[in-house]
Amino acid sequence: MARLGNRKDSEILVALGRLRGGLGGIVALSAMVNLLTIAGSLYLMMVYDRVLPSQSLSTLFSIFAMIAVAYIFYGLFDVMRSKMLADVASSLDRSLSGRVQMIEARIALERPEAREQISPTRDLDQLRSFLASPGPPALIDLPWIFFFLLILTLVHYWLGVVTLVGMIALAALTWVAERVSAKHVAKVNSAAAQRRVLGDRQWRHAEVITALGMRDRLMLQWRRVHHQYLDQQATLSDTIATLGGISKVSRMFLQSLVLTVGAILVIDGKATAGIIFASSILSGRAMAPVDSAIANWKNFVAARQSWGRLDNLFRQVPMVDPDRTELPAPERVLSVEQLSLAPPGAQRNTIAGVAFQVEAGKVVGIIGASASGKSSLVRGVVGVWKPSAGGVRLDGASIQQWDPETLGRYLGYLPQSVELFAGTIAENIARFEVGATSEAVIAAAKAAGAHDIIVALPGGYDYAVGEDGSTLSAGQRQRIALARALYGDPFLVVLDEPNSNLDPEGEAALARAVMGVKQRGGIVLLVAHRREILGVADLLLVMRGGQMQAFGPRDEVLAKLAPPGGQGNMTPIKRAGA
Repeated sequence: MARLGNRKDSEILVALGRLRGGLGGIVALSAMVNLLTIAGSLYLMMVYDRVLPSQSLSTLFSIFAMIAVAYIFYGLFDVMRSKMLADVASSLDRSLSGRVQMIEARIALERPEAREQISPTRDLDQLRSFLASPGPPALIDLPWIFFFLLILTLVHYWLGVVTLVGMIALAALTWVAERVSAKHVAKVNSAAAQRRVLGDRQWRHAEVITALGMRDRLMLQWRRVHHQYLDQQATLSDTIATLGGISKVSRMFLQSLVLTVGAILVIDGKATAGIIFASSILSGRAMAPVDSAIANWKNFVAARQSWGRLDNLFRQVPMVDPDRTELPAPERVLSVEQLSLAPPGAQRNTIAGVAFQVEAGKVVGIIGASASGKSSLVRGVVGVWKPSAGGVRLDGASIQQWDPETLGRYLGYLPQSVELFAGTIAENIARFEVGATSEAVIAAAKAAGAHDIIVALPGGYDYAVGEDGSTLSAGQRQRIALARALYGDPFLVVLDEPNSNLDPEGEAALARAVMGVKQRGGIVLLVAHRREILGVADLLLVMRGGQMQAFGPRDEVLAKLAPPGGQGNMTPIKRAGA
């Protein structure tokens, strides 16, 4: 497990380095706070050794005024330190949140099964929360224990020896807290992740769960995991409470022991009564950071684990070079070269050695039985799935040479599962592009044949679709998603079952949209089960068992597929416009 700040090349350390001014201020304020804590002990010693023997009220009022000023500054410095820690935590979050979101998106693509186990956003939240909590001041104050030990030793070496023994005992207790807490925190996090997975399922599949009468059974699963989480949380809390109680009792015992040693020194004439009480308070103050550290140890361990996970992810997913050469927009050819693909997190390829080439102005129909690899293939073509072998090129350049945001401008993609986002229809069509013009949005809608459908809705293009397009019908969602795929006139348009929810009118609009892309010199890959739409295709690619069975001009491929003596069960395909 990575330790806090265990690598010089840590992006988190680099981000904190940019905040060195604030961190330096926090350390300086901590020094002032710890120095001012001596004021109480000095006041007590002065009262016993100066005021009471002289019975001078003027002396008492003078030192009381000084201690009041010291306490005021102590309070101000302590508040300032807390505010600066909160500012540092917020600044660190702002500095790293962009990278964290990029990594989160990458994990969603490449390791969707690890959604709850790996959450960079949650780890950054944990790190920020810890930095803004009382935990860091407790850790910063720990080295000051030696300062108070030095003062006690200067008063009398026996006071220093007794305090040192107490420090060693509490240091051992802190080490035990570290070992025990780390194990329990990991178990709590694991149980919490399982609970989130099951809870999220209740939201995502509420309709199916209710309709099939599965709620009680699934709730039983959730309660079982929830009880495991509560048990682990209770064990962790009990452990921390026990260690904290032992620490407090040890500190109280140490104060009494120092007081006893001081009394012996007074009896021997080696110290005054004021020194006895002042030393007792100082010894208690010396051990206070240990109490606070143990009380916050659970959060410290969680933050350290989050730091380690973030550090590992930052190293695994390097930053995109901002100075990388930007390639020109593709406009000539799509080449798929011996492409092999495996689903994210899987080892076995579902696509093996697919190779074909398509020139501008062509439409490729992709057909095949269910589970033949059609959707997997187009996911690899648009770069959603990373190839295990081979690759995809546009105008001779691998799609990995483009920044994903730049490449997205040249691609139109309509997945089999239509996904719209909370926002207006116009925002969804424009892909939430800042500064998108109404003309470009309406042009895409008209190209998809969706303009009339949109303006018939309340609010038209400003109609809010809800998350996942919940306020629209399946057909409306598909038409709007088609408009989104066509937004900006992308060179390569990939449509996966784009007519699955369309009526005959919608299917005719789809055919016109595909022809529009073809006429402006784009390329269309069209996955279809319903063969009527394939009348717009120039080429046909047949998939079977994850491999390309046939590829070529549509009619030639269909002729090869037809059984001897006729078309048999093959559905005739009408040409576009027939």
